[in-house]
Amino acid sequence: MNVIELHNKVWASLLARRQQLPHSLMLIGQKGLGKFELARQFAASLLCEQPQASGLACGKCLACNWYAQGNHPDFRLLQPDALGEESEVEEGKKKPSQQITIDQVRGLDEFLNVGTHRGGLRIVVVNPTEAMNRNTANALLKTLEEPAPSTLFLMVSSEPMRLLPTIRSRCQVMPVPLPSTKQAEKVLADAGVADPRRWLALAGGSPGLALELAASGQLAWMETLIKRLSAGKSVDPLGMAGELEKAVKESKGKLLLKTVVDALQKWLVDLTLAKNGLPVRYFLPQAAAISGLADIIPAARLIHSYRDLISRRQEAEQPLNARLFLEGVFLDYRALFAN
Repeated sequence: MNVIELHNKVWASLLARRQQLPHSLMLIGQKGLGKFELARQFAASLLCEQPQASGLACGKCLACNWYAQGNHPDFRLLQPDALGEESEVEEGKKKPSQQITIDQVRGLDEFLNVGTHRGGLRIVVVNPTEAMNRNTANALLKTLEEPAPSTLFLMVSSEPMRLLPTIRSRCQVMPVPLPSTKQAEKVLADAGVADPRRWLALAGGSPGLALELAASGQLAWMETLIKRLSAGKSVDPLGMAGELEKAVKESKGKLLLKTVVDALQKWLVDLTLAKNGLPVRYFLPQAAAISGLADIIPAARLIHSYRDLISRRQEAEQPLNARLFLEGVFLDYRALFAN
């Protein structure tokens, strides 16, 4: 997915800031839009010694070679260990963290207090910025409050409202919008994805997420979820929880609880749209079934259920017991149909 071509206006806006960079710049937008790749490309461009006329890094100079190998002395990437794992976690070993840790943030101290290479720019990319607990966020905030000279923090966030307001206030925000449906469907078609319209709808219009879903090989759990949710008041919450917990375990970290909750949130959004006589947004093939279910659910229950699920989404990051968590989520769903 060529993010520069897909977001050429955002790229042009980034390049326009080269001569007067802020201390902190935050790219925000839906998951799967290529925000992280945009940040990486911009960082490479800023560190490059001979950038191209297009603003892209040359890919040939010494700085570009260092960057490509992941050892540029003026670049640091803060992200959860789980995002950097390429191989499956061996049984018995500790699972990689889904969070940016406070030790990672504290590890920037020496980096920020040493002079830059050849007197150039120092860059820290944080992805995703919301993957921090409060202590870690406060540690990062102290760094943002007293920025080191010649330093740029490039923050990436799909959920900026989860961030501390004080962190958001110290960043210049740059929204990354959804591409047009035509553009996004072309990206999927060029990648060989069958039925791009369905995948794009399921991803909420984000082509990167649509590609990820289509290539994940985990469609089975989604089909299980859809089948169970379509049962409405006849749904078996405990059986459903067991099936989804098994899918999460067997995925070995590729399927997360929060992903299951995200899918349920989208289902509730479609129910709400159907309740108001509007076309569904995410589950296009199930539009008729969703419309039928919406007819028998009071509108107020849908609103309250969605609000509760927002809290559940946060709990899904670190549940005490995955099975009990899923049982609670699906018992709440069945309660939508109570007389």
